[in-house]
Amino acid sequence: MSEKITKTEAQWRQQLTAEQYHVTREKGTERPFTGEYWDETRMGLYRCRCCGADLFISDTKFDAGCGWPSFFKTISEDAVEEHRDVSFGMVRTEIVCGKCDAHLGHVFPDGPPPTGLRYCMNSASLEFIEKG
Repeated sequence: MSEKITKTEAQWRQQLTAEQYHVTREKGTERPFTGEYWDETRMGLYRCRCCGADLFISDTKFDAGCGWPSFFKTISEDAVEEHRDVSFGMVRTEIVCGKCDAHLGHVFPDGPPPTGLRYCMNSASLEFIEKG
């Protein structure tokens, strides 16, 4: 991936809605079953809401029943970065955009084959581009 994108807090606030800012820049979480893409079934590409980096394709999306868009694989190895998250008395693996460090969600080892992973993402962190 190319050089990191950095902006000031004011620039991010100008670009994003209040919810998008809270989720992507303050590591917030949208409520389950409320996000724009949790039940999206069209074919297409999921990009980072903050910088437009390609993150996931719809072929890897599945219904995990959790209320958030879930994927079993990223579009490329460098699309995201993993960080240890020990907030709220839990140990989880946070997923951030590899290009701008936007908080996207978390990854869990309870997904379907072939990876066994569940990238549980916030819709507020994503932008969907329909195929075609």
